[in-house]
Amino acid sequence: MDLNETAVFVKVVQAGSFTAAGRQLGLPTSTISTRVARLERRLGVTLLQRTTRRLSLTELGELYYRHAATGLGHMLEAEAALTASLGEPRGRLRVTAPADFGDAILVCLLERLHKAYPEIHVDLLLTDSYLDLVAEGVDVAIRAGELRDSTLIAKRVGIACWALFASPTYLDAAPPLASPRGLRRHRCLQFTSLGKGHWTLSNRKDSLTVPMEGNLIVNDLGVIRLMTLHGQGIGLLPTYICREDLQAGRLVRVLPNWQARADPVHLVYPRQRFVPPKLRVFMETASLELGGLLGEG
Repeated sequence: MDLNETAVFVKVVQAGSFTAAGRQLGLPTSTISTRVARLERRLGVTLLQRTTRRLSLTELGELYYRHAATGLGHMLEAEAALTASLGEPRGRLRVTAPADFGDAILVCLLERLHKAYPEIHVDLLLTDSYLDLVAEGVDVAIRAGELRDSTLIAKRVGIACWALFASPTYLDAAPPLASPRGLRRHRCLQFTSLGKGHWTLSNRKDSLTVPMEGNLIVNDLGVIRLMTLHGQGIGLLPTYICREDLQAGRLVRVLPNWQARADPVHLVYPRQRFVPPKLRVFMETASLELGGLLGEG
């Protein structure tokens, strides 16, 4: 099936002649005539009655024209809608991120995106599960740590560094702390994902593994942060979720020359030939926002 032949036939009927249709389509009259004749041969019917003065539709030609014109109209509307969508970032964008990635960092990102592109509507799914983006219909994921799926397109936006934090209230009442080995004399608030038996810390020269008593182990990073803020111990936390508390004096970085793991953070999305505008501008916005908050270590 050649839809060009159908489109030419519809234009001939609308224009009233082969010559007028050729003028509007920028084609020779002979080409217009040939395409209509080819369409009639393929369908096995006569669509147009030709005289020296005018064209008229046959009964079957009228039936074919009515359906063909409607179908082509829908196709043009679809193309116009697609063109409009390509021109202005809009539509629903499904985004997933780790559940413990941090409320503040995501709020800042989504606020910045909404201000710049109000026609983009975000569905945010927070989960620690490693979702199959294609199967789940997810447009883009924020992922920390080493990537598992090599079929995805990935863009690195920073590093999530884990460091020791405590409140001034806790430090005022706690024993002095000069090295990681001294942590055994402190109440350490342990996040399950970092291990139950020990913390491994490093500086530019050394790496030390400190056994933990395990007197408080929590699987929620937000709870660890709140308990640290309330003076209940030393928390091993990502630096990006402590930035505001650090600036406001609510938290102090303990043993500032030491840190735990450093997880690369990537934006990942399924491989595709054409990146839609809504995804492109999200990648640009997220790269700026996350890169500014995370840094490179």
